[in-house]
Amino acid sequence: MTDTSEDTLRMETTKGPVLIRMRPDLAPRHVERIKELVREGFYNGVPFHRVIEGFMAQTGDPTGTGMGGSGHKLKAEFTPTRHVRGTVSMARSQNPDSGDSQFFICFAESPWLDGQYTVWGEVVSGMENIDQIRRGEPVQNPDKITSMSVAADMG
Repeated sequence: MTDTSEDTLRMETTKGPVLIRMRPDLAPRHVERIKELVREGFYNGVPFHRVIEGFMAQTGDPTGTGMGGSGHKLKAEFTPTRHVRGTVSMARSQNPDSGDSQFFICFAESPWLDGQYTVWGEVVSGMENIDQIRRGEPVQNPDKITSMSVAADMG
């Protein structure tokens, strides 16, 4: 039996807790990198800088501008996995291999993203908290990830 706590993230936000089941079966390199960043505390205090009603909430840029990241680009791991409500997927620029630390959570089905973005997880609880995140491009007075941890590391 596999240790599911190693592939579960607990994301505390200013709107409440969110549990994310990571999908190393779909994107092993992305899951590995996300866990490294989480364990370094990279995401703690990072805002949801781009939140579009009916589409998605994006975070993972410590500068809050949408231009920042960890400085470590990842090769895309595209799959035909559908982008549905609760899908957690990697943000990127026009270059498919430009994913870094920014990711987004889908509010609704977004089929135009399928096969174009690396899906690495899914919200398994707390989606109602994601629904409450302040909208905007950029978001004024944005909600934040207050802390993020791998479930296996929690006491």
